[in-house]
Amino acid sequence: MSQIHAVLESAAAAGRTPGFVAAVWRDGRPLFQGAYGPRATGGTDPMTEDAVFWLASMTKAVTSVAAMQLVEAGRLSLDAPLGDLLPPLAAAQVLEGFDAGGRPRLRPPKSPVTLRQLLSHTSGFGYDMWNAELGRYVEATGMPGLGSGQKAALNLPLLFDPGTDWAYGVSTDWVGLAVEAASGQDLPSRLAERVFAPLGMTATAFASTPQMQARQAGLSIRTPDGGLAPFQLSPPPAPDFAGGGGGLSGTAEDYLKFLQMLLDEGAAPGGRILRPDTVAQMRRNQLGGAVIRPLPTAAPFLTHDLDMSGGGPVEWGLGFLLHPAGGPHGRRPGSLSWAGLANTYYWVDPAERLCAVIMTQLLPFSDPDCLALYAAFERAVYAEIGG
Repeated sequence: MSQIHAVLESAAAAGRTPGFVAAVWRDGRPLFQGAYGPRATGGTDPMTEDAVFWLASMTKAVTSVAAMQLVEAGRLSLDAPLGDLLPPLAAAQVLEGFDAGGRPRLRPPKSPVTLRQLLSHTSGFGYDMWNAELGRYVEATGMPGLGSGQKAALNLPLLFDPGTDWAYGVSTDWVGLAVEAASGQDLPSRLAERVFAPLGMTATAFASTPQMQARQAGLSIRTPDGGLAPFQLSPPPAPDFAGGGGGLSGTAEDYLKFLQMLLDEGAAPGGRILRPDTVAQMRRNQLGGAVIRPLPTAAPFLTHDLDMSGGGPVEWGLGFLLHPAGGPHGRRPGSLSWAGLANTYYWVDPAERLCAVIMTQLLPFSDPDCLALYAAFERAVYAEIGG
């Protein structure tokens, strides 16, 4: 029995998390893959390795790759103002607080928003789930929330002047709109043609096929007593944009194909996705003097406080978190990672030629038991390879 399986089987038996799938590739070959627990809390069907998960913010890296393809083609620029291509960006203003009547106080930004800033989350855009001021702004203005699926929900104010700080937010949704405007294709078609097809990702999409729906992992919620209960998160009835920041669903195996492409410096079975120098650029720190800080929750129903640093130094590239010094559970210096709102997680370790995912479906995000499972999985992976 592998060390990885023993650790995961023990965690599943403890019942602190919903069913999950974990998988690791090394040198482009499967090292481990397993499914544990039920497909849905309270159900009798077992989790399967081909189960479909809402990837949420794991979508961001995929959308970022599509944008970098257009940068390579000269159809997008990393550092030119994006307001000419996306006029709402030219109209974005910085939120400076609220007046005595509760009305937002806004001012023009000192510089325009660029693609590099959107990809590195230094644009000034945030999420109201981690920023109470944005929640207050949405309520004061009556604008739709992000869960509405309406493009108008992206017209949030900036939290700071572009390029001067870091805030995690709707930036990658704007990247998706830039991909559409520059390519002349809708984002689902663009990703299907330029990313999924060359990689052989047959079970990843914004709108799940009937075959995918039949294998969908059920969403759960953590109850006040620490237990688990089934939970239904209804999709918006008529979305008018594809969420480049969080709209994809897919399988663990499909996502490993995408991560393997990053390890292979843009190469894919069906043709090159990106040039090696582009992948290298995506894996370099883009923050300048900005610093990634933990984010306190403003929506405990959706997320705990967010700190994905693992206690070490972290940076942000063009689409994902960077770990320049590695991490406490085994990942080597130069690794990258990120996650999705329903407690899906991935990391890529170029030094070990390794990529891994562990996926469940549970709210709130950054669940302590899920994070403990993620850490135990990572430690088991490096124990398995002798690290």
